[in-house]
Amino acid sequence: MGIFDFLTGEFIDVIHWVDDTRDTMVWRFEREGHAIKYGAKLTVREGQSAVFVHEGQLADVFTPGLYMLETNNMPILTTLNHWDHGFKSPFVSEIYFVNTTRFTDLKWGTKNPIICRDPEFGPVRIRAFGTYAVRVTDPAKFMTEIVGTDGEFTMDEISFQIRNVIVQEFSRVIASSGIPVLDMAANTSDLGKLVATAISPTLQEYGLTIPELYIENISLPPAVEAALDKRTSAGLAGDLGKFTQYSAAEAMTSAASNPSGGGMAAGLGAGMGMAMANQMSQQQGPWGSRPAAAPPPPPVEHVWHIVDAGETRGPFSKATLGRMAAEGSVTRDTYVWTAGQDGWLRAEDVQELAQLFTVLPPPPPGA
Repeated sequence: MGIFDFLTGEFIDVIHWVDDTRDTMVWRFEREGHAIKYGAKLTVREGQSAVFVHEGQLADVFTPGLYMLETNNMPILTTLNHWDHGFKSPFVSEIYFVNTTRFTDLKWGTKNPIICRDPEFGPVRIRAFGTYAVRVTDPAKFMTEIVGTDGEFTMDEISFQIRNVIVQEFSRVIASSGIPVLDMAANTSDLGKLVATAISPTLQEYGLTIPELYIENISLPPAVEAALDKRTSAGLAGDLGKFTQYSAAEAMTSAASNPSGGGMAAGLGAGMGMAMANQMSQQQGPWGSRPAAAPPPPPVEHVWHIVDAGETRGPFSKATLGRMAAEGSVTRDTYVWTAGQDGWLRAEDVQELAQLFTVLPPPPPGA
């Protein structure tokens, strides 16, 4: 490069960045020899931050605005200040533009099923996926911890790490939430907030934050979903017999509508029809009527306690009390009690025991 080209480059210096890639997080302003002219104009637009690196060290962070790089407190040394070095400054200065807007519609999902304990089904395996948004909140920390000296850093370079953090915290939150699988769909919003809160400390160490995290779907393995669908269908059918008949009728319809089945389909339909008819005949009985209802259970026999000489005796069955009444050890005035009876009653006042004394003559008059 000629001397006049070098001087022209030194005296014309406007530093800015216009991004049209939609996925670039950090872009380094390329300058000949990384030399920045004293008095250069630095334009930082909304949604950007500029990180100034001098001699390999992070010197300052510029927020949106227009800056003139000419004050003495700026750690900037240009080639114009070092004529003795023959227009070659020994100092290296770089400016990195950091995109601080939200990167939205980023995908995350569980690579392998998550095993958790469901209060209704027991151990289950679930999968989940959704979207999230991320933004840079601390450009200096993001440059130090993640970017380093990368001249153009895109979202794809860190999205895999963020997805791993999300899946790890999602697994922990789901396992400790205690929410049944059938109720998770109604709580995806709260679960998303819990996951976003759980991963915030980790991402803050990178200078990042997740303002939005959505759980779009939580699903079970296909075999479990099929069993759940059958259980739901049986519940909707109500009567298992009717559900079986309905399933057989559906199978017959499908077999009849399949012309490639030929005789096998016809035989299958005939077999199912015979099985269904046999089942209906068993339910209806030989004369087409339903079987008689089962007899009610036998009545529960009471046992009795009696009062004899001020002491409680028993329990005695009704037959035993009948023999005692015949012997005279139990009379009409004997107090008796059984479970469920309200207090002690005389034997003749209990309807169940009064008949024991009808076969005996009453006491003689004046006795």
